Amino acid sequence: MAYLLVIGTRKGLFTARSEDRRTWEVQGPHRLDEADDAGMSPVYTVGIDPRSRRLLAGTESWHFGPSVWHSDDLGATWVEPAAPPIRFPEDTDASLVRAWQFAFGPEADTVYAGVEPHALFRSVDGGLSFSLVRSLWDHPHRANWFPGAGGAAIHTVLPGTLGSGRRSPEAITVAMSTGGVYQSADHGASWTPTNRGISAGFMPDEEPEYGQCVHKVAAAPDGSFYAQNHHGVYHSTSPDTLGWDRIETGLPTDFGFAMVAHPHRPETALNFPVVSQEVHLPPGHRLSVYRTDDSGATWHAVEDGLPKEPYFGIVLRDGACTDGAAVPGFYFGTRSGDVYAATDDDGRWHQVVAHLPDVLCVRATEV
Repeated sequence: MAYLLVIGTRKGLFTARSEDRRTWEVQGPHRLDEADDAGMSPVYTVGIDPRSRRLLAGTESWHFGPSVWHSDDLGATWVEPAAPPIRFPEDTDASLVRAWQFAFGPEADTVYAGVEPHALFRSVDGGLSFSLVRSLWDHPHRANWFPGAGGAAIHTVLPGTLGSGRRSPEAITVAMSTGGVYQSADHGASWTPTNRGISAGFMPDEEPEYGQCVHKVAAAPDGSFYAQNHHGVYHSTSPDTLGWDRIETGLPTDFGFAMVAHPHRPETALNFPVVSQEVHLPPGHRLSVYRTDDSGATWHAVEDGLPKEPYFGIVLRDGACTDGAAVPGFYFGTRSGDVYAATDDDGRWHQVVAHLPDVLCVRATEV
């Protein structure tokens, strides 16, 4: 079995291939932008369609602005559609800043894009063109969704589930900064904020209906959720009916950006702590990953193979993932440009590549 890792950085897109997920062949930066001979445009999000193996890359050309490129040969060559794939309708008086997330719906060729400013787009042709999900754009709360430090972004899109036992092709969960978590049970026709239990310590009302600065939400295989908030780590089996429970006890800090759920074990997830909103460094200047195997009741550090000397890079919200394999691999990249991989049957982190530009996003799959 072979594995593909796609790495988006602040200066270009890289790919890595491996037969054993311990040693990797890295290529890049790939040239996406015709005006960028060196392939150095930032890539804020990548996606891998689990059915077609089409790769999507959300780029930001210094010359032409944001766009979505795709590859149908696992990254060897890239194509940009003739018309801008994501474009706000004229009556919205808005323009695309960048794409932050791609997610693939249960229907063939359905792709969702979470973007900045706060909006959700849907494609039915595999990501060649997208249309605005008007119901979320027209939601009465949108006027009060303000930019977080990272921008006014819908950064999490999770099609197909509302919570444990609540799977449906009609279901969609999104999360944003700063608006919180919203869910739709009717294919995006209507949306409900589902933030009960998540705190917003920066607001006068610390538990508002919406307005939380959720940094990332990950869906477990049973449909439950893990969330990293702007201070606070949470778990929920049903956000709309039961709300969220805090689970950061045992972590060195409750701040961070990334969260990854195990693809086969609902009780297992990975967290990537950051000192605080003021200090974007790993706790103790030591790169570490924390894992729970009991839905957040306890956490333990998973550090074998990581640098022991002082380290100054952190993992951004889309900078960690799993490949979903039967024996899953887990991956993360840092703002120091280093990328690591580990598998459930090994437990040791192996360096994929070092000294890339800031890693903004990673995605992996079996090929």
